[in-house]
Amino acid sequence: MKRILDWTIPYLKEHGSETPRLDAEVLLAFARKCPRIRLYTDYDQPLTNQQRSVMRDLVRRRANAEPVAYLVGHREFFSLDFEVGPGVFIPRPDTELLVMATLDAIQEIESPHVLELCSGSGCIPVSIAKNHATVQVTAIEREPIPFAFSQKNIKKHGVDQRVELIQGNLFEAVPKGRRFHAVVSNPPYVLSSVIPTLQADVRDHEPIAALDGGADGLDAIRHLVEQSPKHLHPGGWLMFELDPTIADASAALLKQHGYQQVEIKTDLAGEPRIAVGRVEGGERRVE
Repeated sequence: MKRILDWTIPYLKEHGSETPRLDAEVLLAFARKCPRIRLYTDYDQPLTNQQRSVMRDLVRRRANAEPVAYLVGHREFFSLDFEVGPGVFIPRPDTELLVMATLDAIQEIESPHVLELCSGSGCIPVSIAKNHATVQVTAIEREPIPFAFSQKNIKKHGVDQRVELIQGNLFEAVPKGRRFHAVVSNPPYVLSSVIPTLQADVRDHEPIAALDGGADGLDAIRHLVEQSPKHLHPGGWLMFELDPTIADASAALLKQHGYQQVEIKTDLAGEPRIAVGRVEGGERRVE
């Protein structure tokens, strides 16, 4: 195994991987059907011919910029394992901040209702439900492939009694008359002009519909800001992920539409990442 890792790591680096060691370890562990830690406890153990064949194919595909998460069929998010594959947006660590902000906003509500839009893999609604015992989440996803993955992951984590998944387009799919304590979303927010400059594994393999936010990155965000008050209880929260380059514009948009306690939260790298705003009727801030 040492020889395989020693060859694979520089090979993946030469072919554009920004995390060649991690990629090599994840792929080798998948080929051997073992935890990554076993790669080092069984360092001298040779691979079978079948394992070598699987590993060779995985490395070839990764060198052609296929995302590792698609190759192995899953990705960890909020300490939970989610099934993913071609056609579904891969969960990112930055989005965990959106989950944490949501949990903080609803922590003092006895039976909170949350609306989550653009569900993708279902990582956001599942993580919220797994970490709040009484929350009810309505999750909306338009596209059939992500919808199917959301269904799988909701059932996999045993929250199908508290997460209602609906296939449809944003607020149009929300059951009539239903109101929520929070609306949360990781919407498309990448500027259209930036899409061609993204890393190949993102640009060429992940769904563009989950990325492209229009000319200024705000197409979906404008809709969220304009429509959320119609679906929120007094004092309810709107929270969404954003690109750092549109943080100021997003905050201004929230203020223009009368939201209170508007705040832009930063990620672990100190970059603006989450926009928060509250409709009239609430006092407590989200920490």
